[in-house]
Amino acid sequence: MERKWWKEAVVYQIYPRSFMDSNGDGVGDINGIISKLDYLKELGVDVVWLCPIYRSPNDDNGYDISDYQDIMEEFGTMEDFDRMLQGMHDRGIRLVMDLVVNHTSDEHPWFIESRSSKDSPYRDYYFWREGKDGKEPNNWVSCFSGSAWKYDETTDMYYLHLFSSKQPDLNWDNPAVRKDVFSMMNWWCEKGIDGFRMDVISMISKKPGLPDGKLQPGAVYADPGCVNGPHVHEYLQEMNREVLSHYDLMTVGECAGVTIEEAKKYAGADGKELSMVFQFEHIDLNDGDYGKWTDRRVDLKSFRQVMSKWQTELEGKAWNSLFLCNHDQPRAVSRFGNDSPAFRETSAKMLATCLHMMQGTPYVYQGEELGMTNCPFGSLDEVRDIESLNAFRDLTSSGAIAPEDMMRYIRLRGRDNARTPMQWDDSENAGFTTGTPWIMVNPNYKEINAEAQRKDPDSVFHYYRKLIALRKQEPVMVYGSYELLEKDSERLYVYTRTLGQEKLLVICNFTDQETDYAIPGEFAQGTILIGNQNRESVKGTIRLLPYEALVLKKG
Repeated sequence: MERKWWKEAVVYQIYPRSFMDSNGDGVGDINGIISKLDYLKELGVDVVWLCPIYRSPNDDNGYDISDYQDIMEEFGTMEDFDRMLQGMHDRGIRLVMDLVVNHTSDEHPWFIESRSSKDSPYRDYYFWREGKDGKEPNNWVSCFSGSAWKYDETTDMYYLHLFSSKQPDLNWDNPAVRKDVFSMMNWWCEKGIDGFRMDVISMISKKPGLPDGKLQPGAVYADPGCVNGPHVHEYLQEMNREVLSHYDLMTVGECAGVTIEEAKKYAGADGKELSMVFQFEHIDLNDGDYGKWTDRRVDLKSFRQVMSKWQTELEGKAWNSLFLCNHDQPRAVSRFGNDSPAFRETSAKMLATCLHMMQGTPYVYQGEELGMTNCPFGSLDEVRDIESLNAFRDLTSSGAIAPEDMMRYIRLRGRDNARTPMQWDDSENAGFTTGTPWIMVNPNYKEINAEAQRKDPDSVFHYYRKLIALRKQEPVMVYGSYELLEKDSERLYVYTRTLGQEKLLVICNFTDQETDYAIPGEFAQGTILIGNQNRESVKGTIRLLPYEALVLKKG
């Protein structure tokens, strides 16, 4: 298997609005990030993926961009950005930027010009259509609820927005759009950034003619079917030729709806498109009748089956991204582990072990290395996320979900769980800001914070440090092949990693029950590489403690 720096790296994701505020306005900023670079160096991460910091009216927290080559005023200036990039590089940390090019803001100059006239040279930068029978051009639904079309009286036509109505979709079928996007990407690469995380990149190619989707029973709008469209690989290969292949970059595509076969195209070992993709099959496992808005738990058997499928079927053909949470997902320990005081730390370490020992590039979302949890939002007034607010309005007004149930689902699955401020210490507002934070601080910051954990050698933080350091010492963690054991266990996730003569056995108890496990004979003389229960030795059958994780190296 070909060695690449991004295969051996550990990525840390920063959501800048919630990371660190340097000026007391309640919003995180670039200078706040600069002040915490030594923390990232201490943790040991190799790459930072930075969520959007571009100029934006902030309808969707920066994922609605009005100028790709300027910085949002709340976050700072381009000079601040340059100092941050230099500070990262001085510490051996690379920077991956968020690339949001499926859509722009409706305040981007391209769209302002596009909507001004049917004859505008920018008209074809977006999708404009006549209404049909006094309604929208087709029945497509927006990812943020309601129709994917908005009427614009300037030219008496509708424009397409697969997300917020302030996020009109770019028309990638127009060569001028692609040329301008690639020019912007080259500009950032010349600045010295080290790669791109590409937002909803699997949606950039729409079906020709934009046909109606198939309506589900009782639904008003249909799935647009825009993932993995007819020209998506063609456009990404053009991007690779025009931009990516000219620099030593790490690229990861956010690919909703991606299949194994599609992933092999997006992230194939031939390097024609991207380094890797984010797939969401394991994230969607506990969806219900109303998508994510449910209190179903993730079933271990299903989780193990999905993770194993991606491990085995991509091996040697494409590269995996390993993640359990990000800025769009609830906190990992609350979702996949146990966030009660009795088991939070143990289960956070167990989940980290299970993930980081797999083949692929691990992603750590800010606060995950502390075991930060979901936030107990008390009312809708405390919610900031447009997706959650729209869903609450639509699902409660239609009578589909009772308001109290919907609030419970938001506490479990809402995106704001990941967006509460980083918990730095036990001072007011968790040390995030001296002002009023833009979103509430999780009240458990007195017990869960970076300062306390850095002083405690048994903390979740120091466990992450060990895992990240091991990755640099043990090539088998990066390049070893994966084999699943205990396929039918209700409690354990057990697998091996093998590279030449090197072999690791990874044992994770996903429950709050003690569970017996017979160590395979070939590991009888093995040594403990890492574990979350301070075992000194293992022999024969061992009794695993609740949420215990153990990695043995073959003797």
